[in-house]
Amino acid sequence: MTATTIIRPQADEHAPYYSRYIDLVPAGDLIAILRDQMLDTYRLLNGLPEEKADFAYAPGKWTVKDVIVHISDAERVFAYRALCFARGERAGLPAFDENAYAVAAQAGRRALADLLMEFQVVREATVQLARGLDEEMLARRGVASNHGISVRALLYITAGHERHHVSILRERYGLS
Repeated sequence: MTATTIIRPQADEHAPYYSRYIDLVPAGDLIAILRDQMLDTYRLLNGLPEEKADFAYAPGKWTVKDVIVHISDAERVFAYRALCFARGERAGLPAFDENAYAVAAQAGRRALADLLMEFQVVREATVQLARGLDEEMLARRGVASNHGISVRALLYITAGHERHHVSILRERYGLS
C-alpha cells in the first residue's frame, strides 16, 4: 500500500529501556531490514541438530528453542500493539511476562523446524502490517506497559529485539 519510509523514532516515542533495541537497528529501509533478518536468522538456525537446539549456555538460561519462541512471542506482542495504536486504540495495553510466556510455551517439546516456520510466518505478518501503514499511522501513539509508545517505535523495537537475541545466540550459544 505504501512506500512510506519508516523513520527512526525519537527518544520521546518510547520508554528509555527500548533504546537498547532501537539503537541496534542499522540505518536503511526498515521493511527490508526486517525481511533480511528473517532470512539471516533462518539460515543461522536451519539444520541445527535438535540436541543443540535444546542447549542452554548456563543453568536457568533459555535453550535455543526457548529463544526462538521468545522472539516470535515478543514480535507478536509488539505487532499487536502496533496494530492497535495504528487503528486508533485509546485503551492502555498490558505488559507481558516474557519468562512466564517462555515456561508456558514448552518450546522443548516442539521440533526446531516448526519453530523456525512459525518465526518466518510471524515475521512476514509483521512486514505486511508495516507495509500497510502510512506516515500518520506510524506516528500514532498509545500506552503499553504503562508507557507511551509510537507505532514506528514498536516496529524498530521488533527489529532490534531480534538482533539482540540473535547476537546472544552467536556469542553465548556458539552459533555461526
